Amino acid sequence: MNTEKTHETSPASGPQVHTGGCHCGAVRYQVSIDVAQGARCNCSICNKVSQLGAIVKPDAFQLLAGRDSITEYAFGPVSRRSFCKRCGIHCFGAGHLEQLGGDFVSVNLNTLDDVDPLDVKVIYWDGRHNNWQAGPRDQPWRISPQ
Repeated sequence: MNTEKTHETSPASGPQVHTGGCHCGAVRYQVSIDVAQGARCNCSICNKVSQLGAIVKPDAFQLLAGRDSITEYAFGPVSRRSFCKRCGIHCFGAGHLEQLGGDFVSVNLNTLDDVDPLDVKVIYWDGRHNNWQAGPRDQPWRISPQ
């Protein structure tokens, strides 16, 4: 019996409420989000944290627990990434970018309790080369040009 998940078993589309958090449980959050698609970027920080991200408006996100357990890291002027001080897991980030409609929260889909990353259609961005105008594609971008 084959129990491997494929994209054919993807979750229902449209925003649904999910809970998530860090590994040790100190940071907990709730978000209304469509998990049918997530993005990977090859910039230095996204590559190192291996984020599978999706963006929502701030009113779709609610921190449930752990405000005192969060530390932030700002990489560039656009966003701040939030990490658990205890276990180091990057759960979400927040920032402001006009191209995204202003204020946003970027959720690491890998930290949602009920989402299997195999069920998420992944798109890839070339942030490493500031190649945003190329748009996303269905194959990863190389980190270094060939």
